[in-house]
Amino acid sequence: MSNDSPDLTGKTALVTGASRGIGRAMALALAKTGAHVLALARTSGGLEELDDEIRAAGGTASLIPMDLVEGDGIEQLAGALAGRIDKLDILLANAASLGELAPLTDIDPRVWRHTLDLNLTANWRLLRALNPLLRKSDDASVIFLTSSVGGKVARSFWGAYAVSKAAMEMLAATYAEETRTANIRVAIIDPGAMRTKMRAQAMPGEDPQALPPPSDLAPLLFHALTQKSDGLARYEFCEWKGRT
Repeated sequence: MSNDSPDLTGKTALVTGASRGIGRAMALALAKTGAHVLALARTSGGLEELDDEIRAAGGTASLIPMDLVEGDGIEQLAGALAGRIDKLDILLANAASLGELAPLTDIDPRVWRHTLDLNLTANWRLLRALNPLLRKSDDASVIFLTSSVGGKVARSFWGAYAVSKAAMEMLAATYAEETRTANIRVAIIDPGAMRTKMRAQAMPGEDPQALPPPSDLAPLLFHALTQKSDGLARYEFCEWKGRT
């Protein structure tokens, strides 16, 4: 653990979309600081590789292979966690789908529904199901990953993803207002362009080596976890990096 990292020993963190990209990097960073990581993703193989890396770094993790949009898995997970842990200290809502880059009127209805189900509704269900455990923490953090196309800049062909992220930001802001008197801080982080599979899908002609790796986001995550805020806090990686 570096001198710039907080000591999260005794904390429990749930990270969605933890098998690759930003979720994987943040799960590893949290585990290295002492947090026990609940790593959730659809791909068991990716989770097992992450677990090996966490263990090699001296950390601990519990693997949760599940699809956030399938059935009542979120509610069942919350029930299982309530019987095993006293509180949840960190929820990092990272799992997301790019959907389909196409004109709004050409998007497949099934893709539209899945994109909103994962990027928006699943996060509402997580808040609803895990709120009791978050409120039991003395110092809880709920952090959502967003994008500049969600609520800041409208771009052609990004409709489903942009709409879902804009709505998710309002979800986060509303939860922040409703938890002002609780020991819960709520933040959204815009990582910008990073070397991830989703970015490669969106920008296939881009050189990924010209982009920062997801691990570069860890210091900003730690900053968000330790900063007190009045209501919703918003952080942009490029802006924050320029000030440090």
